[in-house]
Amino acid sequence: MSLLLYNIFLILYRLGIGIAANFNEKARLWLRGRKDWKDRLTAALGEKKAPVVWMHCASLGEFEQGRPVLEYIRKTKPGYTLVVTFFSPSGYEVRKNYTGADHICYLPLDGYRVAKDFIGIVQPDLVIWVRYEFWYHFLHQLMKKEVPVLLVSGLFRSSQPFFRWYGKLHRHMLSCFRHIFVQDEDSKDLLNSVGFSRVSVSGDTRYDRVSAIAENFQPLPLIEAFVNGSKTVVAGSTWPEDEEELDHFANSEPQVRFIIAPHEIGETHLKEMEKLFNNTVRYGEWEKRWKELQATANPPNVLIIDNIGMLSRLYHYATVAYVGGGFGEDGLHNILEAAVYGVPVIHGPVYDRFPEAIAMLDAGASFAVNNALELESTLRRMLEENAAYHEASAAAETFVRTRKGATNTIINYLEENRLLTN
Repeated sequence: MSLLLYNIFLILYRLGIGIAANFNEKARLWLRGRKDWKDRLTAALGEKKAPVVWMHCASLGEFEQGRPVLEYIRKTKPGYTLVVTFFSPSGYEVRKNYTGADHICYLPLDGYRVAKDFIGIVQPDLVIWVRYEFWYHFLHQLMKKEVPVLLVSGLFRSSQPFFRWYGKLHRHMLSCFRHIFVQDEDSKDLLNSVGFSRVSVSGDTRYDRVSAIAENFQPLPLIEAFVNGSKTVVAGSTWPEDEEELDHFANSEPQVRFIIAPHEIGETHLKEMEKLFNNTVRYGEWEKRWKELQATANPPNVLIIDNIGMLSRLYHYATVAYVGGGFGEDGLHNILEAAVYGVPVIHGPVYDRFPEAIAMLDAGASFAVNNALELESTLRRMLEENAAYHEASAAAETFVRTRKGATNTIINYLEENRLLTN
């Protein structure tokens, strides 16, 4: 891709978002969040008085990957100014009030003038980009200003433009990074194949993040009251296609508790879920009436989570977990949040872009299913066959525990190369 084509792509992307905003709430949030960004950023940061670390994340999942590094910097360098940017509303809207950073905002759409102005206001001393998203003008400006840029938890595939004949522009973007930390040897080999040698295999920082959450687990009394000693399926980050695979089993097994945390919690979606599942209660209602509902002859066996932020702790209460996204084009959501508690994981068939999913399947810690019949069969085996369950549970716990350490590798690099000094 040439720079001209890239700039045309940016124009068309902006036009597409503008059209989509007429009927899509996420597109409206994307536009609204970037309105008057320059004035708001200038007012928020003011005159530079301390070193600035800027971390950019595409969305929520990438933020969770970068968070362990960010929190280390906050703990060890309390005088630093930390700036976090998101490209997607799915990340910004959930983490806009995160207290571990000094300023959180949307990254404005790439462009020569935009990138120059943004970097001129932020004046970063260190930039950390998480996993992916490569914006030419931002990276080129940072390189021109000799600002060190790191990529953490990177994951590369041979089908990406970096490794194709037309990928000259993308290979230039690679050269803008001081160092790239990747999840696996295959990614390192691909980067080496195009002449990029400043790369280390660190693993995935998500293992450190989910382990920290589990180690600092705080109980949820209302969830404990709902589970009430019953075998429980926690279904996290579900989409409608996931819920359609689950509803028959949940409706036919009233003695099993189901806790479902959908990816989207809009009112329309929640009402559709209530139609699918026969005996449901929303968390907001359970919070108000749980004693009354629990005392009925037929208490609800499906709890629909109608808020954001509980999921990582909900998996603690699971006998078995179902993780959504594997029946749709977006792909699988975070399976490590459940596995860290020693919980066997079930998911749909779309997982080939997720190396942790492939590795967990090989380790016997998770199970991929193609339809509702396979899902029900696997659920029954995990809920009824103790030997099979305990084997999968032990495999899940071991899988996460033995893969921690990516954050320390990155931190050691920062310290050894004096990238966190005034």
